[in-house]
Amino acid sequence: ATAIRKVERRRVVGVRILYIDIDTLRPDHLGCYGYPRNTSPNIDLIASEGIRFTNCYASDVPCLPSRTAFFSTGRFGIHTGVVGHGGTAADLILQGESRGFGVSEDRISLAMALRKLGFYTVSVSPFAERHAAWHFYQGFNEMHNTGKRGGERADEVAPITLEWIKNNGRKDNWFLHVNMWDPHTPYRTPLEYGNPFEKDPPPGWLTEEMIRQHYNSYGPMSAHEVRGWGSRQLLPREIPEITSIQDFKRCIDGYDTGIRYADEYVGKILQALDEQGVLDETIIIVSSDHGENLGELNVYGDHQTADYITCRVPLIIRWPGLTKGGVDSALHYQLDLAPTLIELLGGTAPTLWDGRSFASSLRTGEENGRDYLVVSQCAWSCQRGVRFGPWILIRTYHDGLKDFPPLMLFNVEEDPHETQNLAGERPDIVNQGLAYLELWHGDMMAISEVQQDPMWTVIREGGPYHVRGNFLAEYCKRLRETGRGYHADKLESQYGGTR
Repeated sequence: ATAIRKVERRRVVGVRILYIDIDTLRPDHLGCYGYPRNTSPNIDLIASEGIRFTNCYASDVPCLPSRTAFFSTGRFGIHTGVVGHGGTAADLILQGESRGFGVSEDRISLAMALRKLGFYTVSVSPFAERHAAWHFYQGFNEMHNTGKRGGERADEVAPITLEWIKNNGRKDNWFLHVNMWDPHTPYRTPLEYGNPFEKDPPPGWLTEEMIRQHYNSYGPMSAHEVRGWGSRQLLPREIPEITSIQDFKRCIDGYDTGIRYADEYVGKILQALDEQGVLDETIIIVSSDHGENLGELNVYGDHQTADYITCRVPLIIRWPGLTKGGVDSALHYQLDLAPTLIELLGGTAPTLWDGRSFASSLRTGEENGRDYLVVSQCAWSCQRGVRFGPWILIRTYHDGLKDFPPLMLFNVEEDPHETQNLAGERPDIVNQGLAYLELWHGDMMAISEVQQDPMWTVIREGGPYHVRGNFLAEYCKRLRETGRGYHADKLESQYGGTR
């Protein structure tokens, strides 16, 4: 691992920001967040000199809604219209009559806000092409598309980054966004890399009995069809189904190996900054677009819910002269980071941004979070989750062909893997969460330019994008072929046999 250390070189004057964006990264699979496996030695070193946020959440998941909210707009999906992966709700709403010749000051992206402050902005990422999210490029001086639409490995992303640092690292006032995808399924770490966790046991929360229950249940990416079904050839590290703890371990090992592989290239990037003599003066931020369910709610290796696992993201900020190590456990949206950066850099956030700066927390060490958060998922299911106190309440509007009840309540401090739904036992907490949800929804719609909540647009257009079209008929056929016809009968009754 590359140590973050003081170097005896000419001190370079200026501000530099490195944003490390590792797709599908769960905070609880990083050593600095308490994970027992050695997945992240370089990220852990960054955290040792920074602030580690333990309750940071993407407002809208998964990939397209998340990065649209944070990078492109600074606004919740309910305001931008982007809450899904396809259909109307995958496009930004048009501004309409008030649109000017160019983007107005209140609608600029994070990159544009940084440029206003004199930063040269660079992104190394295939994200825009992957999701046809061309608005993501807004405000970047340089955009390096690595060209595989999210299928690339860290060894294909890092060389572009290292070359840029070699040529530009000593310059003043740059913002460099580096996007790695290795923990995202399908796990594509080269086989010759091996399995660093071959001798490590898997997390102990999942039992053989729970696996049997999951296997006999149903849903996209459930234990019976982790990577779908049919004739598609699986990559060597992919797991077709989970029938035992050993299968579960293979799934966990594949995910953790992806993290470790990306972390090694984080180390190479830190070394490149060190060689330029600017490592100790560079602000480093580590985060992700969403987490990854690894068995939670019977979703294995995907991000299909508005729950604690999919919506919680790591956030580590290492700011020389400001952070000295520590933990912030307050509730924050990830999009709160954008106005925080702008304030700390001496600027003013656009008026339409929904984020709320927590710069005072970094300056004083006193936590300044929100009372509650509402998170959204509309790509694989239509859900909203309310995070407050030790609780997350998940309301399901469309189950995405999964075995989800309308309401789920979990105490994530005692049950972080969401194994015990307490909705029936704690109606008082359910009502409190529903009240928060109603209050949030009223406040959001009162200032929204969207004529209809985009979640209802998703449902009206046929439901979550990934289960539209012939998916229901094909899946019901699959259920009957695998001895689960009673689940097919239920789904056909629920959804009328068509999609």
